[in-house]
Amino acid sequence: MTKVAEFRDLAADELRQRVKELDDQLFRLRIQKSMGQLEAAQKVKSVRRDLARVKTVLREKESV
Repeated sequence: MTKVAEFRDLAADELRQRVKELDDQLFRLRIQKSMGQLEAAQKVKSVRRDLARVKTVLREKESV
């Protein structure tokens, strides 16, 4: 889990790249969960929260 302050230090392009990475990671975790291969179920929750944090900071930067 990453702190919001770390995301605020990144540029908008880096945040967009991070959103893509987290989306891909979340997709892979959902596939693993559906196939019964997911070992760390709490990982889905932490990735979703990180994704929400990144999107929030990105929205803040774009609105300014």
